[in-house]
Amino acid sequence: MAYASLDLPSFTHPHLVTAGISREIRHIAILLFDGCSLLGAGIVAEVFHMANELSSDTDRRFPYDVSILSADGGNVTCSSSVRVWTDGLDARHYVGFDALFVAGGKGAFAAANDERLIAWLRHVHANTGTIRPIGEGRSLLEAASLCGQRVPREFGTYGMAGMPNGREDAVGDSGDRLESMKSALTLVKRDLGVDVARAVTERLMPDSGGNLMPFLGDALGSAPADKVRAAARWLQENCQRAISIADAAQVAAMSERNFLRRFKLEMGITPSDYLLHARLAITCSLLADSELPVDKIARRTGMGNGDRLAKIFRKRMMISPTEYREQSRREAGA
Repeated sequence: MAYASLDLPSFTHPHLVTAGISREIRHIAILLFDGCSLLGAGIVAEVFHMANELSSDTDRRFPYDVSILSADGGNVTCSSSVRVWTDGLDARHYVGFDALFVAGGKGAFAAANDERLIAWLRHVHANTGTIRPIGEGRSLLEAASLCGQRVPREFGTYGMAGMPNGREDAVGDSGDRLESMKSALTLVKRDLGVDVARAVTERLMPDSGGNLMPFLGDALGSAPADKVRAAARWLQENCQRAISIADAAQVAAMSERNFLRRFKLEMGITPSDYLLHARLAITCSLLADSELPVDKIARRTGMGNGDRLAKIFRKRMMISPTEYREQSRREAGA
């Protein structure tokens, strides 16, 4: 393998947990082997992708750079027979990662006997903040005597199956997916805060909130989230009036800046777009079901006047209000 004869550079990774040095970009690696769980590895990548997306509208820059790796690079065939393209291991990786996820499979058992790969893992381990197995990836970490190394404190002690408290029962894809998500969310919670971690959870696994709530902490049920949802309902109910985002922030008892940030995290959309969508929904209904002139509909739905409504319609729906009315009635007649 190309990485077998590489020497470890003398410098260390700039974001070791023990060093206490922060930086803007977090480097995450997911090491795949043939037969690995696509769900387990995929949810890890999605957590960091979603965290990047949600944090892009705050004061932070994109914090995560995710690399998909394998021993030799090229295609890796997952347990679902889906092929994933990966990069190979090389000297650049010796500087380490903020987190390394090892997604096992049948290929991981064979790799556990590969002394060159084990040596690579040990070199990288010295400069990596968190190492976490996914599924059978634990067997490879055990072979390198790295199992349990630098696992975030929130996870406690892990047994052979990678489950808390030393449980060794088989968990299947759903359990593997949940445990992998917890691993990634720990880092998001640490770097970006519990609000972003909660928003990521609700987007990716809305039905798993009960399982993840104790893990993420009491802030999952915090008052700010309830206040944002109450403000969203207020926007929906009052969208036909001449209201502003500042009014909604007052309903939520937040500063306007804090409200904008929390609303985006909770609802996945800005308050302005949420209000506009609510107004457009009522506008479309009135255009289709009434004979009211466009200008009067615009005033009734908080859109100002007919000219402004026409501009918004063309931008958002690619047709004019009149064309929408005609098209809706043709479809209803058909």
